[in-house]
Amino acid sequence: MQKVSLTAEHRTAVRKGLGPLRRNGFLPAVLYGVDKAPVSIQLNSREASKTINRILGTVLIDLHLGGQVRKTLLREVQRNFVTDEILHIDFFEVAMDRLMRVSIPVRLQGASPAVVILGGVLVRGLSEIEIECLPKDLIEEVDVDLSILAQIGDNIHVRDLQVPATIKILTNNDEQIARVTYASLEEVAVEKPEVAGDVEVVEKGKKEEEGEEGAAPAAGAKPAAGAKPAPAAKKDEKK
Repeated sequence: MQKVSLTAEHRTAVRKGLGPLRRNGFLPAVLYGVDKAPVSIQLNSREASKTINRILGTVLIDLHLGGQVRKTLLREVQRNFVTDEILHIDFFEVAMDRLMRVSIPVRLQGASPAVVILGGVLVRGLSEIEIECLPKDLIEEVDVDLSILAQIGDNIHVRDLQVPATIKILTNNDEQIARVTYASLEEVAVEKPEVAGDVEVVEKGKKEEEGEEGAAPAAGAKPAAGAKPAPAAKKDEKK
């Protein structure tokens, strides 16, 4: 088990104050736990990011705060989707005498004879499983030996995983971890369908205004397929 330690201090900056906080080299975070009110904290951005980026699997983190050491798990790490910079962290404080439920990664190890010798194709299933255990019994990951996949058609399920007796696997036993199948005899080229005219791309989360009740149609807009055209206005008849 990796030994991970971080140092934090209480934070007063919130919302609009987080920008200046980050520019001053601090990483905002929050600490919470069962029956405990959330606590706003901050860490040295460079040191915390360096440590967190080195973590492999699921591990307990010794969080030094206010002269105490809190046993925590990373619950959420928010990143800038462009630069991958860590923007915010959620720490969950665990109780050492209480069972906890966490997800741990599944690592595929070795090589499958059915792939190397017989030319099969390895198909990956679940990349993580959910377990229940006491914090002291937590394991970082589950290793899976691919060498048992000797024939094409062989597979590994959750029920085949080997974990210590102190750990209970909660994921369905019938879920698949890996299998070997035949390689395709020929590749089928998938062509993109041709689209006539311009295609309007609607931004995700944006509410479409067209078609709302009471909304006037745009000038030059064509009626929807299957819609009946509005009757033409009659000219006043001369008496």
